[in-house]
Amino acid sequence: MTVTAREPDDDAIAAHGRLFPGGLSTLAATDPELVGYFDGFAFGEVPRHTAGLPERTRLMAQLAATAAVGAVAGHRALLGAALTLGVTPVEAKEIVYQAVPYAGMARVLDVLHATNDVLAERGVDLPLPGQSTTTPATRAADGLAVQRRIVGEERVAAMHADAPADLRHIQELLSANCFGDHYTRTGIDVPTRELLTLAMLAALGGADAQVRGHVAANLRVGNDRSTLIAVLTALLPFIGYPRTLNALAAVDDIAPAPSAGEEA
Repeated sequence: MTVTAREPDDDAIAAHGRLFPGGLSTLAATDPELVGYFDGFAFGEVPRHTAGLPERTRLMAQLAATAAVGAVAGHRALLGAALTLGVTPVEAKEIVYQAVPYAGMARVLDVLHATNDVLAERGVDLPLPGQSTTTPATRAADGLAVQRRIVGEERVAAMHADAPADLRHIQELLSANCFGDHYTRTGIDVPTRELLTLAMLAALGGADAQVRGHVAANLRVGNDRSTLIAVLTALLPFIGYPRTLNALAAVDDIAPAPSAGEEA
């Protein structure tokens, strides 16, 4: 029996047209069945379960995930959609910069080049205005301050105090580089950066302790359970079930759903 390739539903078709105006993947000709499944799932079904999440935020989280895993082709495609829907060039570059301390420059480098290519194709002059707010003299103190805000003062103090003498420099680098060089930048606010970081860590896999830490950090900066679930649901088509489910388990453990009595 021959089965005709499934067509995406009307919501998915409309979303695809809005995100990729005039664009039809070459895979539609070579792999119509997979494209039919994926488009209906990623652009129709999943967005219906994340209706409370702004479309820009959903796209930024998906860009964070593709940047973290070095998915150049996927990142390029999503970046075009994100820019079409109002994500700014500064935000696009800040997402990639934010991925560097979590995924490493080796993995992010090709994504950065692809981002620059897409921006240049759209007539954006590079380099963009600088977003750094620290200097070599202030980055350590400023980084420690924002780290305490995000992670919690007691937790940060314990991380530094409990580090063996020969590993203490890692905690100092974390404060000055990850937080001082990156989280202090303008262009994206801290709560959004924390959502992006969670998206990156979930996409990477094998970072369960860090996922748990940044679920807690998201809650500290004002991103609630429903927002975290929506972001992780939005990542599902792009990072798969195992990594999404692992991250959702961390959310469910650290920010459990309210009981029926609490809801009342």
